[in-house]
Amino acid sequence: MRSHLLNDTTAESYRRSVTEGVERVASKLAATRRPFTGAGVEDIAPLIDRVDLDRPLGDTSAVLDELEDVYLRDAVYFHHPRYLGHLNCPVVIPAVLGEAVLSAVNSSLDTWDQSAGGTLIERRLIDWTAGRVGYGPSADGVFTSGGSQSNLQALLLAREEAKTDDLSKLRIFSSECSHFSVQKSAQLLGLGRGAVVSIPCDHDKRMQTVALARALERCAAEGNVPMAVVATAGTTDFGSLDPLPEIAELCAQYGAWMHVDAAYGCGLLVSPTRRHLLNGIEHADSVTVDYHKSFFQPVSSSAILVKDGSTLRHATYHADYLNPRRAAEERIPNQVDKSLQTTRRFDALKLWMTLRTMGADGIGSLFDEVCDLAVEGWRLLAADPRYDVVVEPTLSTLVFRYIPDAVTSPAEIDRANLYARKALFASGEAVVAGTKTGGRQYLKFTLLNPETTVSDIAAVLDLIAGHAEQYLGENLVHAAS
Repeated sequence: MRSHLLNDTTAESYRRSVTEGVERVASKLAATRRPFTGAGVEDIAPLIDRVDLDRPLGDTSAVLDELEDVYLRDAVYFHHPRYLGHLNCPVVIPAVLGEAVLSAVNSSLDTWDQSAGGTLIERRLIDWTAGRVGYGPSADGVFTSGGSQSNLQALLLAREEAKTDDLSKLRIFSSECSHFSVQKSAQLLGLGRGAVVSIPCDHDKRMQTVALARALERCAAEGNVPMAVVATAGTTDFGSLDPLPEIAELCAQYGAWMHVDAAYGCGLLVSPTRRHLLNGIEHADSVTVDYHKSFFQPVSSSAILVKDGSTLRHATYHADYLNPRRAAEERIPNQVDKSLQTTRRFDALKLWMTLRTMGADGIGSLFDEVCDLAVEGWRLLAADPRYDVVVEPTLSTLVFRYIPDAVTSPAEIDRANLYARKALFASGEAVVAGTKTGGRQYLKFTLLNPETTVSDIAAVLDLIAGHAEQYLGENLVHAAS
């Protein structure tokens, strides 16, 4: 079994196996004509259940043959231009190359003696991103597994910086369109979901700062402590950006930690044309960025940034076997001193490879393309009498609803939209997401693929209408009979 260990004696076997895997995936990508096959759980589960994990196949070629049946054939392919579902981006080749390198070398980014140059590359990228945010030399941060972990760590720091030890008095303010990880983080931090005060949004799905001001004033009057305000720069449903400068002023007035969840909107940091949309982010105490959304990186690639690097001490624990206190005194750069994780992948390498190959403007131009596409898609929807579109997009998300001529029941329209989404997914022709707004069922395009065209959007809208009309027609037949 030692023949399967990657080392100097198996380098040629490694080369052959990885090359074969790459060739299979490349062939699959080249031949993929739909984002999904339409296979259901009932189709895939038996294939996986039949695999006897106690009887290995012996060689990677056989395993790749099997993988075709249990995974590759029925995977959801984000690179396809008609994948319009969740916040999943197609990935750039330099980052995929970085993934291959980091997996083989397998550095762990918790301590210097496990990573060496990897630590310095991650730190350089944190400094680079902090500079893009507008932070000064005191800023710091660390890579994380994703936006939820970044938000959790930001709120942990905010809790520790709050001016009370009575957790029952702490309050977190976020918009009604903010990410669910805000409530989840409050629960994990011992505050309870009731500690999160939901602030209403305006017509453009941006936090209403007048309502925030009232909530902060009420919080102070009740003797509670405004622990943090979470502003969102790119909401999951609408891509909307909260008014950051006004929120920053209110945070300063009431002594609240300002966190900006820019997991989606961080692509604006490198946009050649839209960077101004993030004006005010430089005032935040912490910022979440997800490179695996709008920087076109493979999962996972995210970071938490803080204006004052000293606040990361709240995540620091020392262990004699890993990062003893003397290491900090000797200025040994152990990233575990800043992270909620211990063992951690060298995900920063993917972004490093991307920047060194494409440059920041190259990434930003791709993000600009999908934002421009969203504007064209909005115009198409706004002119189409079959659809109601919620807001004009700021980033690359469109939320809309099929509205038939002959049906006036909102509940029946809800069911038609739900059916259309499920039927479209089952057909494999396209993938779209869904959400609720105003208590009603809507559909959602998340446009993160520069290869998607207006023609693709128009074709998918026709498919949705066709499925919805089929559902309504069948229901009318059943009702008549």
